[in-house]
Amino acid sequence: MSNSIILGVELGFAKQKCIDLCHMNNKVLITGASRGIGFALTKLFLENGYKVIGTSRNGEIENLTHPNLDVFKLDLSNFASISDVAKTLKSIYKIDTLINNAAIGPDLDTNLPEEKTFKQTFEVNVTGTVFFTESLIDSISQDGRIINISSIYGSIELCEHTDSVAYRMSKSALNMYTKILSSRLKGSQKVASVHPGWVRTTIAKSNITNGRLSPEESARKIFDFVTGDFETGIFWDAESQSEIGW
Repeated sequence: MSNSIILGVELGFAKQKCIDLCHMNNKVLITGASRGIGFALTKLFLENGYKVIGTSRNGEIENLTHPNLDVFKLDLSNFASISDVAKTLKSIYKIDTLINNAAIGPDLDTNLPEEKTFKQTFEVNVTGTVFFTESLIDSISQDGRIINISSIYGSIELCEHTDSVAYRMSKSALNMYTKILSSRLKGSQKVASVHPGWVRTTIAKSNITNGRLSPEESARKIFDFVTGDFETGIFWDAESQSEIGW
């Protein structure tokens, strides 16, 4: 083996060791980690040496195992589930970053609100997300980060269409929570809403056919934002790398 090859191998090991040492104590909690953007984020944080705590509805993440990955069963539409999981997590971890990624959009691409799906959307995207976050704030590091995966659909300023009523309204409500929380936690944890871009996920048929980003591409842009030095209380478009009007 040539000296250049040996040096390359050694540099590779050194780089990986640096990643592990830099982030081995950083714990990231990602809801909705079993598919789509959440799955891609989970893989990416693990690849960069972070400890990842993932949640999914069934407590499993298929096709992904890692010594730095712990998975918990969480149903954001169920207060008992939220309480139980939060209590367990608080007894085990000090969290550095919370990424509220789990969401549903049963009325995406539809024109009129429907009672059942309207309630379901708010239960998960707003009520469950808010109370899960509130139950964990005391377990988030003083210089930690809370990231709400929102959507440009939640921008009141930019809204021109009339479809997806519940989903749009739920993301607007989540944005308001970001603003409230960023003011309350100012000087300690940073809080931000992030639009992940138009991503090819199964949340809507139009996303699968028309999405501009793969889940992996979106996750990389979100990762760069989350691990960077952002302003608390911001609404950020990960796809265009620019701020969004509320």
